[in-house]
Amino acid sequence: MSARTARQSMTIGAVLAALKQDFPDVTISKIRFLEAEGLVTPARTASGYRTYAAHDVERLRYILTAQRDHFWPLKVIASALDAMDRGLTPERTDAGMPRPTVPTPVPDPDVPSAAALTAGGSLRLTRTELATSSGLDADTVDALENYGLVHPDATGHFGDAALTVAHTVAALAAYGLEPRHLRPFRTAADREIGLVQQVVTPHRSTTAKSARGGPRTDPTGEVLRLCIALHAALVRDGLQRG
Repeated sequence: MSARTARQSMTIGAVLAALKQDFPDVTISKIRFLEAEGLVTPARTASGYRTYAAHDVERLRYILTAQRDHFWPLKVIASALDAMDRGLTPERTDAGMPRPTVPTPVPDPDVPSAAALTAGGSLRLTRTELATSSGLDADTVDALENYGLVHPDATGHFGDAALTVAHTVAALAAYGLEPRHLRPFRTAADREIGLVQQVVTPHRSTTAKSARGGPRTDPTGEVLRLCIALHAALVRDGLQRG
């Protein structure tokens, strides 16, 4: 056992001392009984001694509070602990014992905002500037265009999105990915854009007709943001299941 692990672990006697102030009636036998019931599972040293971490102590506090203050039976406590072990979070209220609830999803900070997705960029780069900035050679930039990953405007210049694509492609090249491998991303993006346009077209029409009654927000950016968030969640799910 490392020195760091030793500092973080507690013996059953130390746990008892930590709990005694709030729960004067708790005993070592009580703690071992809760362990036998499967409500707390301390680690064991190589010689078989129980060691408790801080989360074990908090778990014991939860159990003892539920029993003493709210008269929860062990079956109800076990169900609540199982829910928390599966990622549900205790709902803190003043009225009673916190029960586990499904947490609110945390927004992905890497998903661009609706405004960022629909904002027009002012950057206009030459082909040489795009290649130099990203570290790509001229042939690779040509391949990006041929595979539809970047698109010059009518004057032959490239914008903000092309700059991001070029830098990302340069980073992916370190893992053996070439522009030809990345064509599916263009296809998937085009399909996603087509779906969004199909969804928002009726809303755009409604927005135009109601202009006299006050401004209404074009939903395109928000629908795109939600689609990207869904895509990211599905990728995470696939990796976790894999």
